[in-house]
Amino acid sequence: MSESQTLGQTGEDMAVAYLKEAGYKIRHRNWVSGKKELDIVAENKDYVVFVEVKTRTEGFLEAPKDAVTKEKQRSMIFAADTYIQRYNINKESRFDIITVIVKGQTFEIEQHIEDAFYPTLR
Repeated sequence: MSESQTLGQTGEDMAVAYLKEAGYKIRHRNWVSGKKELDIVAENKDYVVFVEVKTRTEGFLEAPKDAVTKEKQRSMIFAADTYIQRYNINKESRFDIITVIVKGQTFEIEQHIEDAFYPTLR
């Protein structure tokens, strides 16, 4: 596993722990449909939540949330639609971004952006 893959995996582990502590149930991690992937699918009493995790080292040039491009959003929306249909989900859905920052040997959740973007037809 490359250093960036290890970094991303550790960031996702942190995000999962954070979500569990906040009362979410983790339904799936790294759920794949064709070439599309959802980092984390979680749920609480009100929503099924599709979470994109962005992990960056301190001093990054691009804000992690800005790395979730329109193309990535579109990919997540299509994967989420497949997920909802496959598992017959009858809850409202939401798309969140969790950013994790690495400072030396320490990982910390920088922010959890709920409703980071909304599905559109474009």
